[in-house]
Amino acid sequence: MRDQDKVRVSVSEAYTKAVTEGTSCCGSTTPKGVAAKMAGYAEAEVSDLPADAVVNSFGCGNPVAFSGVREGDTVVDLGSGAGIDLLLAGKKTGPTGRVIGVDMTDEMISRARENIERSGMKHVEVRKGIIEELPVETASADWVISNCVINLSPEKPRVFAEIARVLKPGGRMLVSDIVVEDLPAWARKDAKLYASCIAGAISETDYVAGLRNAGLTGVEVRSRLAYDSTQIEDLVGSDLAASESDSGAGAQASSCCGPSCESLAGRLAKEAEGKVWSASFYAMKESH
Repeated sequence: MRDQDKVRVSVSEAYTKAVTEGTSCCGSTTPKGVAAKMAGYAEAEVSDLPADAVVNSFGCGNPVAFSGVREGDTVVDLGSGAGIDLLLAGKKTGPTGRVIGVDMTDEMISRARENIERSGMKHVEVRKGIIEELPVETASADWVISNCVINLSPEKPRVFAEIARVLKPGGRMLVSDIVVEDLPAWARKDAKLYASCIAGAISETDYVAGLRNAGLTGVEVRSRLAYDSTQIEDLVGSDLAASESDSGAGAQASSCCGPSCESLAGRLAKEAEGKVWSASFYAMKESH
């Protein structure tokens, strides 16, 4: 198995565990349901959504909130999870539009489909696939959205290229994601921190460059939320106590292990304060 595929298997297993057992992935030491509020979802937005979609939100932002999605638009959500952004987009597009979620984790797909069924939105669907090879037609989307997912990809340039491919000329993207600067080398090697949206994240500069290299234009960072040490610890999960990292993602064991060592979350919080933040990236595909 290729290293990239090992990463995907490890991430998928982590999110299956998170949604079935309530363990942590992005943002999840907070009580259930609070993560969605922390990510910027207003109570009025989510009050009429299926509870499971809200409770199992692992995002770091609300990419639908200011995206300008209109009635009749086609929206593609990369890494759609339990479906919170699918349903919010579906409310904006209305039944004349179309919303397509793509996810690689069977448990997430199952949850999303159940939540879509409960919502009654016939114009919303989920397809199984990876975000580096979207099961979506070329030049078919008015909007591409994603919420704290691209950082998990082991092949980000392919993701950026796929966004450019599926967008219509004049189509736009708005993505919320985690970015990092000068992450400690030991953290980069830890599989649990990878699944927690930290170890695989790139810098804001590299993110912007990646979108531009894919041929997208008007690239800009529309908002930022820097994490302090407490928020970093919450983001990765205080239950990441000192232990060996899972080897499924090809990561090596952390140097922090043993009963006298700090938790991974606590160690990272001290060493990465001011170096981790969520950002909202906007770009568009040129009209011809």
